[in-house]
Amino acid sequence: MTKRVVITGMGALTPLGNTVSSFWNNIINGVSGAERITRFNPQAFRTQIACQLKDYDPHAFLDKAEVKRTDPFTQYALIAADQAIADSAFDLNSLSPFDVGVIWGSGQGGMATFEEQVKEYVKGDYHPRFSPFFVPKLITNMASGMISIRHGLMGINYTTVSACATSNTAIMDAFNYIRWGKAKIIVTGGSEAPITEASIGGFSSMKAMSTRNADPITASRPFDADRDGFVMGEGAGALVLEEWEHATKRGAKIYGEIVGAAMTADAYHMTATHPQGIGAAHAMRLALQEAELTIQDVDYLNATPLPRQLGT
Repeated sequence: MTKRVVITGMGALTPLGNTVSSFWNNIINGVSGAERITRFNPQAFRTQIACQLKDYDPHAFLDKAEVKRTDPFTQYALIAADQAIADSAFDLNSLSPFDVGVIWGSGQGGMATFEEQVKEYVKGDYHPRFSPFFVPKLITNMASGMISIRHGLMGINYTTVSACATSNTAIMDAFNYIRWGKAKIIVTGGSEAPITEASIGGFSSMKAMSTRNADPITASRPFDADRDGFVMGEGAGALVLEEWEHATKRGAKIYGEIVGAAMTADAYHMTATHPQGIGAAHAMRLALQEAELTIQDVDYLNATPLPRQLGT
């Protein structure tokens, strides 16, 4: 018999707020996080806008050594996970550390670290003076590993990568492992630090991002006839998923229950979705089937808009 899975903790570090409450308040008040890029000089780039974190100082959350050893995407993950774990208030001393895992998502990992080290290599006349932290900061599974080290979580631990669906994949995997009885609690979510020259330049070359540089706060308009691409953003979001019986026994605050999840592939194009949405529609049907629900049971849909098809 499969277990029930609930959400007992949340954390957020976003361009709209560095906590869940500030993030939510800005969403419902229609605040835009988009602005001209300040992380580097974007003047020569086709896209010059992005959604950057505001009032963010890693040293306010992490000690000097942690900041030195980690790429921003891992720092973001640690901060959001800290919030979610504190919100969940589970007591690791009351259960085996092997019953608590981390399944995290990141699409490109330590891009900032990669760029920094390659630039130093070139500037140094190609002499290999690479930092001993280069690879640990770069690899995408470092965020999940650092979360587990920070909190002593010794259960299942890995990272998912599935482009724009990465964090959803991590959450779905966490849901499955708990309902299969392989964990009682899993910290899950995703983080990205993609506002770098190479990342912005690469997506710009694909013509995937908006070039509404003169009016960044209205650049993200996915359902508009004049949409011209998405706006890149950075940050992290974290959830604590927990087996329902364990959560209720400890009197945990429960935000909601996950009852179904599914994933399919369009098998259509390297970057564009299928024009008829065949894969997405089937995934929704499978999720409803797993949840033992019908479309009539659904009273809210959160539409995740996709960028325009490249080249159109």
